[in-house]
Amino acid sequence: RLLSLFQFPFGRRLPCDIYWHGVSFHDNDIFSGQVNKFPGMTEMVRKITLSRAVRTMQDLFPLEYNFYPRSWILPEEFSLFVDEVRMMKDGDPSWKPTFIVKPDGGCQGDGIYLIKDPSDIRLTGSIQSRPAVVQEYICKPLLVDKLKFDIRLYVLLKSLEPLEIYIAKDGLSRFCTEPYQEPTLKNLHQVFMHLTNYSLNIHSGNFIHSDNVNTGSKRTFSSILCRLSSKGADVKKLWSDIISLVIKTIIALTPELKVYYQSDIPAGKPGPTCFQILGFDILLMKNLKPMLLEVNANPSMRIEHEQELSPGVFENVPSPVDEEVKVAVIRDTLRLVDPQKKKR
Repeated sequence: RLLSLFQFPFGRRLPCDIYWHGVSFHDNDIFSGQVNKFPGMTEMVRKITLSRAVRTMQDLFPLEYNFYPRSWILPEEFSLFVDEVRMMKDGDPSWKPTFIVKPDGGCQGDGIYLIKDPSDIRLTGSIQSRPAVVQEYICKPLLVDKLKFDIRLYVLLKSLEPLEIYIAKDGLSRFCTEPYQEPTLKNLHQVFMHLTNYSLNIHSGNFIHSDNVNTGSKRTFSSILCRLSSKGADVKKLWSDIISLVIKTIIALTPELKVYYQSDIPAGKPGPTCFQILGFDILLMKNLKPMLLEVNANPSMRIEHEQELSPGVFENVPSPVDEEVKVAVIRDTLRLVDPQKKKR
């Protein structure tokens, strides 16, 4: 069956089955159908809110929630951060940690930097006006071709009550563009070595746009799994760990999401139902343990990249890797939320 899609850049007032919004939920004129955003989701996955939600669960279930790096919220927990690091160093003098500072509202790697000691935090006016999360940096990531990479997985939250979650079978692996070395004072500032953000590495002279999903600076996650499997890694266990991480993260967000939902769409009143595609950013450690880096409420669905033909002149070039992964994500999402299903 064909699905008709129409674009209404200036808003649409007539009822329809699915409203596909750009950024966030709010549009007070939706009284029916399904909308592709949950109220409150953008706020819930900001770095500070996510850290708080996961930390609450870590306090209750430390063994279940050990997939999120130790985190502190700045500026309010700065002195706690200094004290705890000092205490841990006193307990284990051989511990030589690195920390990563991430601005709360930052995206695409903006404003992220690495430090070796709490005293290195840029406690200028910016941290007061721009809160951040500081986390223990994962120093022993899994490397492929000597490069650090992360995984962007697409997760469909189909409904909150009952809680229904789907995870796309394939995702993107996004590579750094300089061979990885463990952080030292000399290489801390080398973003192309330590930060996997696509929007940073695209500006590196070493970035490789590939027509093949198995090579280049952006590959399919399935191509990495194939490689690991051929080296004897337990890929089934890795997937089950990832699924567990995704479910537990969403469980940590659910209580507050329900509060947002009930205040925007009160039970018994006309309103849409919601679903949302989330982007989970995951890092694999050397021992194949997945660690959650962050959750994106509005993951890019672009299937092309900009190429600079001459200074200031760009053209859009199709990206086979993005197309393979993202077209499937959107197609299967539409199939899963198919409004006709209920009618048949």
